[in-house]
Amino acid sequence: MVNDILRCMALLLPSVLLPASAVELTAAAGSTGQGHATARLGVSQAWNVRWFETNTGHLTGYWDAGYTYWEGGKESAGVHSISFAPVFVYQFHGVRFQPFVELGIGLALFSSSRVADRVVGSSFNFEDRIGVGVRLGERHTLGLRAIHYSNAGLSHPNDGVESYSLYYTYTF
Repeated sequence: MVNDILRCMALLLPSVLLPASAVELTAAAGSTGQGHATARLGVSQAWNVRWFETNTGHLTGYWDAGYTYWEGGKESAGVHSISFAPVFVYQFHGVRFQPFVELGIGLALFSSSRVADRVVGSSFNFEDRIGVGVRLGERHTLGLRAIHYSNAGLSHPNDGVESYSLYYTYTF
């Protein structure tokens, strides 16, 4: 496991050193896998880098920091979380519409180890995300995203929890 973490850090280290560009604000509304509402506000900053550029598209990414409110379930009150993640994006080329796929792994801190009716085992969790979307011109983005949170077995129980959301991003 330590070797896997070191490999992951070695892959992400170059992105830490890359200059960033425009600031983006994101609002998302969604639901957990158990049907409880989630609301997320985020701020991100795109990287000024393109990898593997072809006629189809290129790989890029952004830093993302977010706050999520999780609706309480039968056994808990509402929960808050903050998260931070590097996110890799494969951006397809287009003039007015630019579809993309995103993937990221980050860290999250929850105000409780119980989220709705799920027991995540600790306040510290990892965030795994996958999403699809479309950039509409230079300033607007619409997308769908699935984010899974769990403590990766560092503490028990480790039920994990997901948020499935529709989001809108405005680029300044």
